[in-house]
Amino acid sequence: MKIFVLVKEVPDTYGDRKLNLETGLADRAAGDVVLDEITERALEVALSYADKNEGTEVVAVSMAPAGSTASVRRALAIGAASAVHIADEQLAGADLTLTAEVLAAAIRRGAPDLVITGNLSTDGSGGVIPAMLAEHLGWAQATALTSVEITADAVKGTRGADAGSQDVSASLPAVISITEALPDARFPNFKGIMAAKKKPLEVLSLADLGVSADPSLAPRSIMTAVAEKPPRAAGVKIVDEGDAAEKLVEYLVQNRLV
Repeated sequence: MKIFVLVKEVPDTYGDRKLNLETGLADRAAGDVVLDEITERALEVALSYADKNEGTEVVAVSMAPAGSTASVRRALAIGAASAVHIADEQLAGADLTLTAEVLAAAIRRGAPDLVITGNLSTDGSGGVIPAMLAEHLGWAQATALTSVEITADAVKGTRGADAGSQDVSASLPAVISITEALPDARFPNFKGIMAAKKKPLEVLSLADLGVSADPSLAPRSIMTAVAEKPPRAAGVKIVDEGDAAEKLVEYLVQNRLV
């Protein structure tokens, strides 16, 4: 079995994060970047299956800037057998529709049996890429799973619901997404880090995938304006001169808080 795992480089949530005023997306150059934890958990799901099923090939797939090689190599150090890095300057600021189209093209090219993703990333938090991929590929989808069981020809799991939980299953090929209920990824050891330097890492461009980023050829979301969040203003101070209660009530009324 061949399993593709989508991994994503994101700004470190423990560091300062800024908005790129050209793309409207998180600025990776403004601070430290890491592999998104939820995508590492997705990788762990694939590797856990591979550990018990000889002959399983786990491939990490990432659409990221050319300078993101270190993050892709981390997926190899954790245990992926190989990686596909989609890097093209035309993808700067790509919206969800273009991202899904590009990733779907890479998946078709590699012909995996199963695609595993996180349910949503910590930077964009769109949460729709798994479903969009399934639509592009014409595959079954099972999203937001809190448990996963993979067999030779199917995948099943549990999805949380408002009134309980749902047991879902799908025949392969399929796209699944997992939540943080799944275990943490294994930590790459020294042997894994050294081995990652020799593992295959294929770099692809839009031309390689036969995808155009030209917005005139397909519907895209177009950013019309972007601005930094205004600085936080000082709060209102009420000095008690015997009428503090009245001033407080007046403030609450003016701001429609009561």
